[in-house]
Amino acid sequence: MTFNSNADVSGSGARRRGPGGGAIAGGVGGLGAIVVILLQIFTNGNFSSLLSGVDGGPTEAGPGTEIANCETGADANASVDCRLAAGSLSINQFWAGTVQNYRQPQLIIVDGSTPTACGTASNATGPFYCPPEETVYIDPTFFDVLEQQFGDKAGSLAQLYVLAHEYGHHIQQITGIFDQYPNNGTGPASNGVRTELQADCFAGAWVANAAKQKDGKGVAFLKTPTEDQIRDALAAAAAVGDDHIQAQSGRVNPESWTHGSSDQRQKWFATGYQGGAGACDTFGVRQP
Repeated sequence: MTFNSNADVSGSGARRRGPGGGAIAGGVGGLGAIVVILLQIFTNGNFSSLLSGVDGGPTEAGPGTEIANCETGADANASVDCRLAAGSLSINQFWAGTVQNYRQPQLIIVDGSTPTACGTASNATGPFYCPPEETVYIDPTFFDVLEQQFGDKAGSLAQLYVLAHEYGHHIQQITGIFDQYPNNGTGPASNGVRTELQADCFAGAWVANAAKQKDGKGVAFLKTPTEDQIRDALAAAAAVGDDHIQAQSGRVNPESWTHGSSDQRQKWFATGYQGGAGACDTFGVRQP
């Protein structure tokens, strides 16, 4: 997804926090680690206890630093950190016009690792939303995992889809959906899967409206996504389907699913894209 080069994307409030960079491949090794990473992706859950050396207890951290060199849409097109920060402006604007009394989450770009109330955020845990803090944590090196391990090219719209999915969990937090539909186990029709699919649907709803969100001078932040970019986002959704992830280890077990199949994730992204946020009632259908 391409930003208009003259759009003003300053003032997002996104911050960088952590002790330094590092590639996911240099953290926890092997396919098993990748599976743990992807179990945590796009969820409010915390699986950090499964990773050696990760502290799951609440901690305090400094505020971090503002994302540098992120003033225009051209900057967002050139830098993934700026792209995520700029994307949050559009996502927040969309939800402010959709949800009454919307409040913005904090966005932290993780640089190596950083402590959170939901455990350590790092390049070994992938993107996640931490409800107690109302904060989205995302390490951009995750996009390398999508490309290297699952063949998804993780282009600009796929990256923003990941971000918008996590913001979807924030919507579930502030509107009481998490409380209304607590965890009741695993499986393709579980509350956990329905929660994840709804976040996919919310992401699709934003993508459909992303080009309508504008800066203070009336310049749209983003251009209308191309068909290739939409296919890229759908490919990213498929790449993190439970069945696709499990197939990497040789056995697919639907009763253990926590996020939904590739088909489910693509279906609900498309549902949001075509029908808007009001079409995202994954809890109101018998089989999501």
